[in-house]
Amino acid sequence: MTTLSLAPYAWWPLGVLSCYLLLWLLKQVHSGAGAAWIGWFYGAGLFGSGASWVYVSIHTYGNAPTFLAVILTTLFCGGLALLSALSAWLFYRFLRQAGLMSYLGFASLWVIFEWLRSWLLTGFPWLYIGYAHIDTWLSGWVPITGIFGISFLCAVTGAAILGYQIERSRPCLAALGLTLACWPLGWYLSTQTWVQQADAPPVSVVMIQANISQELKWLPEYYQPTLDLYATMTEPELGADIIIWPEAAIPNYFHRASGFLDPMSQQAADTDSALLTGIPHLSSDGTGYHNSIVGLGKASGRYHKQRLVPFGEYVPLESWLRGLIAFFDLPMSHFSQGPADQALLKVDTMLVAPFICYEIVYPELVRQQSAQADLLVTISNDSWFGQSIGPLQHLQMARMRALENGRYLLRGTNNGVSAIIDAKGAIIQQSPQFEATILRGEAFRMSGQTPFSRWGNWPTLITCFLMLAIGHRHHQRCADDS
Repeated sequence: MTTLSLAPYAWWPLGVLSCYLLLWLLKQVHSGAGAAWIGWFYGAGLFGSGASWVYVSIHTYGNAPTFLAVILTTLFCGGLALLSALSAWLFYRFLRQAGLMSYLGFASLWVIFEWLRSWLLTGFPWLYIGYAHIDTWLSGWVPITGIFGISFLCAVTGAAILGYQIERSRPCLAALGLTLACWPLGWYLSTQTWVQQADAPPVSVVMIQANISQELKWLPEYYQPTLDLYATMTEPELGADIIIWPEAAIPNYFHRASGFLDPMSQQAADTDSALLTGIPHLSSDGTGYHNSIVGLGKASGRYHKQRLVPFGEYVPLESWLRGLIAFFDLPMSHFSQGPADQALLKVDTMLVAPFICYEIVYPELVRQQSAQADLLVTISNDSWFGQSIGPLQHLQMARMRALENGRYLLRGTNNGVSAIIDAKGAIIQQSPQFEATILRGEAFRMSGQTPFSRWGNWPTLITCFLMLAIGHRHHQRCADDS
C-alpha cells in the first residue's frame, strides 16, 4: 500500500491506510517477537515492491544470473526490513501500553527510523511515506518541516483514526481533531510565500537528453559517436543561459577529454552560454577518481559527488567481493567520495548548487548545499533503473527538495525524466522517457530561505524524541498499574 501511495501510482490515501493497518496489527500482537515479525514482513513488502528496480540494476546491467539477482535483491530488501522489525519491537516493548501517547509514539518511531535510513551505513533514503503528499494539502507544511514532518503527519493521521476507534476517549478525539485540522491548515500554508523571486531576468535552460543505452555507454567503439551526438544536439542550442548534459555524459576522464571539451567550452563562452556536464574526474592527489560535474563556457567550478551508491560507484568489502561476479566490477565502480566543503558552481553571477543522481534524495545534504544558491541542478543517469518505477520515484523526491528549500530545480537525465521544477515543487516542463530529446524552458533565481532551509530536520526530530520519552513514561506507569 505504501508503494502504491508513491509515484508513479500516487494513490496517497493508501499510505495513511497502511499506517492504520500496521498499527492495528501491532496492537493485536502478544509478544515482542511477534511484533518484530510483523515489522519485518511489512518492511520486506515495502522494499520488495518499492525498490524492485534493484533487481534490474543487478541482473540487466550487472549481468548477474537470474537466480543470483533474485538472491541479492532478497538479501537487500530483507536487510532493510530489519529496521522495520526493530521499530515494531521497540513499539511493543516501550510504547504499547501508553494510551494516547502510544499512537503519537508510533508516528514518532516511524519518523525516527526514516531518518536513520538517511545516514545509517551511508543511507538508503528511499520510500519515505511523506513523498506521497507532494501534491496534497500536506505539502504546505514541507517548507516548514521538510519530508520528515510530512511523514509524521501521514503516520499520525492513520494512528489517530485507529486510536479514537479503540479508545473512544476525549483525549483521543481531541488528538484526532487536531490531526485532521493539519490538512486544511497545510492548504493555507501552501498559499504563503517563504522565498522571493530575485530581481533578475529569467534564466533560459536547455537540457540535452541523449538516451544512450547503458549497454553501449562504456564501449570504446561507441565513445566517438557519443561525443558526436552531444555536439550535434547542443550546437543549435548555444546561446541559452544554461545547457545541461547528464551524469557521466562523457564516458572518459576529464583530463583525457580536453580535445573535445575545450572547443565546446569555447563555443559556449562565445555564445554567452554555460555548459554543465557530468564527467569522471581524477582526484587532486592522483590516486582515485570522482563522479563529477564541471562548468564550462560561462560556468566555472567543479563538484565531486559526496554520496556514492554502494556497488554501483564503490564496492564495500572490496577485497572480498571485487571480481566475484560481474555486478561487483561494473564500469566506474571505483569512485572516491568528494569532500564535504565544496564551493558552489558559478554561472555568470549566479550560484548553482549541484547534485549528482542519488544525492538529491538526501534532505540534509541538499539543505546544506542550497542555503546560498540561486538555483539547484541535479544530473542523473537513470538508465540503471531500466523501465521500472525507480525514475519516477526519483523525480518525485527531487520535487520535494525544491519545495523544501524554495528553489527552482533543473533535473537533467540521460533517458528521462528531465524536468524543470519550480520553487513550489511543481513540474513546469518535463521530457518523455526513453527518447533522445531536448528540453527547453525557463527558471527563476530565488532569494530568501524557508523555515526548513534555516533549521533543517531538528525541530521535527526533537519533537519525535520527546514524544517517545513521554510515551515510554506512560507505558511504564500503565505496566506498573497492571
